[in-house]
Amino acid sequence: MYRILAIDDDQAILNHIEVLLMQRKGFETRCLQNSSKAMDVITEFRPEVVLLDMDMPDVTGLDILKYLSEKSDAPEVLILSGVEDVELAVKAIKLGAYDYLTKPVEPEKLFTSISRTLDQRNLRSEIQNSKENCLTSSENRSFSKIVTRAPEMQKILRYIARIAPTDNPVLIWGESGTGKELLAQALHKLSSRREYKFMAVNAGVFASELFASEFFGHTKGAFTGADHDKEGILEKAEGGTLFLDEIGELSLPIQVKLLRVLQEGEFFRVGSTKSMKANVRLITATNKDLQKEIQQGNFRADLFYRLNVFSVFVPPLRDREGDIHLLAQYFIEKHAEMYGKKVEGISEDVLNLLHRYRYPGNVRELENIINSAVLLETGKELTRRSLPQYFLEATLKGHKNSNSSPEKTMAEMEKEYIERVLKYTHGNRSAASRILNISRVSLISKIKQYNADF
Repeated sequence: MYRILAIDDDQAILNHIEVLLMQRKGFETRCLQNSSKAMDVITEFRPEVVLLDMDMPDVTGLDILKYLSEKSDAPEVLILSGVEDVELAVKAIKLGAYDYLTKPVEPEKLFTSISRTLDQRNLRSEIQNSKENCLTSSENRSFSKIVTRAPEMQKILRYIARIAPTDNPVLIWGESGTGKELLAQALHKLSSRREYKFMAVNAGVFASELFASEFFGHTKGAFTGADHDKEGILEKAEGGTLFLDEIGELSLPIQVKLLRVLQEGEFFRVGSTKSMKANVRLITATNKDLQKEIQQGNFRADLFYRLNVFSVFVPPLRDREGDIHLLAQYFIEKHAEMYGKKVEGISEDVLNLLHRYRYPGNVRELENIINSAVLLETGKELTRRSLPQYFLEATLKGHKNSNSSPEKTMAEMEKEYIERVLKYTHGNRSAASRILNISRVSLISKIKQYNADF
């Protein structure tokens, strides 16, 4: 028996809801007209779902949502509003509401929303019960690839578990190599779309004129060389989750098309006038400051607000010092097994160097360093002789100058990192892009951006 609490200052609405819920088995319903008593009733009644009006005297729906958002055992909330207000809906969802319905609500729509809400609550409860195991287990679970003990990352994982069941867009931002795609995969695995595809697309890989064809598809004869109809990425991801990385690289014309997908839920293949429905959950990521890009005219503000319903900031590895040793050991075990090596640990000397480094390439760079070192190491512990030369130069030079050098900007560190890797690969851009784990197109773009010298 699920407990449902309806809170509305209109008694007629409460009577209607109570009659509807009485017609379905499995619900124990309580109605409350005086919103000032909401917190006490929620504590005493302990509902699984709250049907909440927004515009009420004394204590508003947003006030109640803010109160519940701070509770670890809060019920699920469905908003029942008398007005269709997009800004209010976004605020409510950001505070944890599962759905936003406009009154008068159709009975079937209400029951469908309640059913989905309860399903996701049950799923999240199951995930929460096993979360500690998920973080260290080798089993293929939602968080199994995310290795962390940092409190700020634990907080992010809890937040992801909370927002995953919704169908709203998520914007993940942070420096390159922090693990944004892993978080997107976790969001997918925890969502109701987990039985469908997860597709990752890097917007920086495609030239602007090719992106529309790859993403939206095209019809035969749409342009020179289009000798057949082509299904785009949006169609291939039908029913699932689409992760669009480097969203800041999209051209303005493509941004307009993507905005239509979010607003109308439809798109057009290139060369077609027939609209097609888009049924995907969109997760985007960027290492750019999109607010700054908006000010410079490079990114649409309306698209940004549509993408940024939920926002996840991933801190750089240098701010998660407690994770460096943990991750390094994890990567040693992973790559030692991959290469059939007997490396088991890290010498104290190497561990000191690992903690001293700034990691402009973040977790991705740490894995590349360990990967290379495990391959070259002949003993059971990683020693200095197996570490990449550029890494040794950076840590030893940085240690000597640490008392006199000013703090470098992220752009300066990234430029220096790219230059070192290019020097390490003797200017081979394909090899460098593999080490950096970015596309060759993105690497060329960064070389031009930083005027990198190697």
